[in-house]
Amino acid sequence: MNRSFYIDLANRGLKMPMGTDIVLNEHPDPEAIRVDGQKLGEVMIEAARRYRTPLALPQMNLTLEKEALLVLMGLDGGTGEFHFSAPPSAEVLARFEAGLKGRLTPGCEANIEAIAHVARSSDLVPLGMCIGPFSLMTKLLADPIMPVTLAGMGNTAAENEEVALMEAALDVSTRLVLEIIDRQIKAGAKMIVIAEPATNKVFFSPKLIRRGSDIFERFALAPNRKIAQLLKDNGVELFFHCCGELIDEMVTAFASLDPAILSLGSSRVLWQDAALVPKTTILYGNLPSKKFYSPTLFTRSQVSDSSRELIARMREIGHPFILGTECDVLHVPGCECTIQSKLDAIMEAVAV
Repeated sequence: MNRSFYIDLANRGLKMPMGTDIVLNEHPDPEAIRVDGQKLGEVMIEAARRYRTPLALPQMNLTLEKEALLVLMGLDGGTGEFHFSAPPSAEVLARFEAGLKGRLTPGCEANIEAIAHVARSSDLVPLGMCIGPFSLMTKLLADPIMPVTLAGMGNTAAENEEVALMEAALDVSTRLVLEIIDRQIKAGAKMIVIAEPATNKVFFSPKLIRRGSDIFERFALAPNRKIAQLLKDNGVELFFHCCGELIDEMVTAFASLDPAILSLGSSRVLWQDAALVPKTTILYGNLPSKKFYSPTLFTRSQVSDSSRELIARMREIGHPFILGTECDVLHVPGCECTIQSKLDAIMEAVAV
């Protein structure tokens, strides 16, 4: 399946909110489905049919990879609470490498099987999903901002323990992500969503970047270039997602990965960002889905108005565009009707 297939979808006006989590949580036992590959695949199919897209999007659960990494290393202490205080020992790394040859955690295995189920049971295009290496690394350290800043100021791993720890965590994160992606490709994924929300100006100082520091290339881009090459080698497309606050240089850097689709947060103005991105990359987004739970923070009327403006502006400049959300639309108990009304507004939007 080549790039022109996706560009044609964009040019024909595809609208596609990231709504798999909403559909999943309509079922009686969503937590059981998350670890049942066949049922999770059925949810992906159900969501694609509801939102009238040939692309079957998986859930965006960015906790799975940290859990898998710690389990494979034989470490414990709670997935959310655990942080490395020193680089993994040789013994821990040996366990990790051995673990990569076997089965992963139930959540990761279910995601892989869900892709396979979509591939064999439907006419939809199965998409994979994985957190990006840098964003995974930030979950492994108590303070990931300081070592990046120190590296940007010229400190090396040999000179600074914090930088050494960060680079070690990034190495194992990259190794795990590449393995998961490879398995998703083998399961039948034709496009992989790489979610890198942490590759933003909170973690990377705009001043350092504009002064010529290579930290964004070294830590954000280089691991993702390995992913892009793996995808290219297998004829699979990249859907790159970052919903964080960005500077123009970051958008240009993401475009250098040559993603088929680039998904940006609502802080960006997509019809301006089009000047930074080649027309061989579709821009996706970027309605503020993090506010959809609230009836007042971003109303249904605002969703409709913003949707129409995005469609019209992107059509005016002639850049391939898919209307969607800045991130996955999460289920919020008690807010189901409010959220659903905004998803309906997206699907009903027509440019004036």
